[in-house]
Amino acid sequence: MQNPAAAELRLPHAPDDELIAAVTAAHRDRAQLQQHAAAVREVIYRLDQGTLRVAERIDTDERWLIHGWIQQAINLYFALAQSELLDAGVLKFFDKIPPKQELGEFRVVPPGVVRYGAHVERGAIVMPGYVNIGARVGGGSMVDTWATVGSCAQVGRGVHLSGGVGLGGVLEPPGARPVIIEDGAFVGSRCVVVEGVLVEEEAVLGAGVVLTASTPIYDVSGPAEKLLKGRVPARSVVIPGMRPRQFPAGEYLTPCALIVGARKESTDKKTSLNSALRDFGVSV
Repeated sequence: MQNPAAAELRLPHAPDDELIAAVTAAHRDRAQLQQHAAAVREVIYRLDQGTLRVAERIDTDERWLIHGWIQQAINLYFALAQSELLDAGVLKFFDKIPPKQELGEFRVVPPGVVRYGAHVERGAIVMPGYVNIGARVGGGSMVDTWATVGSCAQVGRGVHLSGGVGLGGVLEPPGARPVIIEDGAFVGSRCVVVEGVLVEEEAVLGAGVVLTASTPIYDVSGPAEKLLKGRVPARSVVIPGMRPRQFPAGEYLTPCALIVGARKESTDKKTSLNSALRDFGVSV
């Protein structure tokens, strides 16, 4: 199967500001989509090659800059593409966007799928999981069996996504922060991270942790609890928890997440991770 970008008109030498203007115009007025189709295809090609990315790390308290115009381009690409029969070895699909064809710098174990328009850096491993368009997975990271990396989600370097992990995707509204898992983090089995939650560097999520934008995250490692939402601080060790909540029908337990400690600076990442799991009784 031919790379879709190689078979279609593109603008390989267009500067970013030209692409931004074209995508913005097509998003504002869909009647202009065909006029700017080459720019849209070029954006997806650059995402696939890793020269563009939906989110970039910046040196501010926000930590990440989100490029909403790239999310717009992905939505426009779906409008341009036509569903067709696709082959990936012995596997067959009927979809608008084929699996990535340019492989070799990272491992993909059958029947794992990395979709065209996603970028996986050298040395990463994708077990029988799924990496969607617009997503990025850093070098040395593991996407374990049945783990999913949603559209535009950003996974840093040296990250382990354990079996069955689900990272949510986001394309709308443009500029919405995708799920971001920073370098060196460990995400335990069957964790779910959605709605643009940020997991900072070298944090550890124990098995079964569910994080949404509204999930209360309580830091209980000190004498007084601290409430956080949408963000897990660097090197935190997090486990699932429950909190009582009053409803008209009575009091019920509702899910939360508990920060029970931090990985220690005195050991390397591997030893620190094992120590954190042992010291705090975190399941993986």
